[in-house]
Amino acid sequence: MPTCPVLRPSGRAVDALRPIVLEPGVSKYAEGSCLARFGDTHVLCTASVDERVPPWLRGQNQGWVTAEYGMLPRSTLTRTDREAARGRQTGRTQEIQRLIGRSLRAVVDLGALGPRQIRIDCDVVQADGGTRTAAVTGSWVALQQAIGVLGDRLEEGAAPLTGQVAAVSAGIWKDQVVLDLDYAEDQHAEADANFVFSADGGIVEIQGTAESSPFSTEAFQTMFAFARRGADALFAAQRTALGR
Repeated sequence: MPTCPVLRPSGRAVDALRPIVLEPGVSKYAEGSCLARFGDTHVLCTASVDERVPPWLRGQNQGWVTAEYGMLPRSTLTRTDREAARGRQTGRTQEIQRLIGRSLRAVVDLGALGPRQIRIDCDVVQADGGTRTAAVTGSWVALQQAIGVLGDRLEEGAAPLTGQVAAVSAGIWKDQVVLDLDYAEDQHAEADANFVFSADGGIVEIQGTAESSPFSTEAFQTMFAFARRGADALFAAQRTALGR
């Protein structure tokens, strides 16, 4: 690691998040919604309640939480065709939406949710790195709202939402560990990892890759520490957004 930190393109400290804005209730019709802004990355997250469960869950008296993810055509520097127009989703899209679903189910009691599913839609309006972490973080806000409107449709005493979940990236850029990479850093990162945490200190998922040469255990420990502190700030932002 460099003895003198290299100035990040955004001017942030190595362990600083981008400006975070979580704006709930932005959709008129969805039971839950949140526009998650991580700097110049903006993701619209909506949560829709469906009183039906997938066919493979019928008769089991439990619910399900699933997610879909997509990037709008001009969310990037050049226009990208909609995946629907291509007739298939990319592997990246499938991997990200599965991550979002797994992350949210980690803090949901599916039995308490009852025989219904909540469908999360994450649409990237503008991409500047970290779209999956913004999607996970914003989706939890939308999910909390959707569960909150179920009211007496839940069994008496049922509490489907068991905790908070948020996600943030950390990586190695120009030989230094940095938190919450934007696109300018991500495209040249020597290592990149996404961390999903629960607010009670648990680890939900870690995805990490060396882009050039292997990184050290020491570097990973610093990445983990940065990400844990960043997640704590995101949990606070979620609670503030929901007025809690």
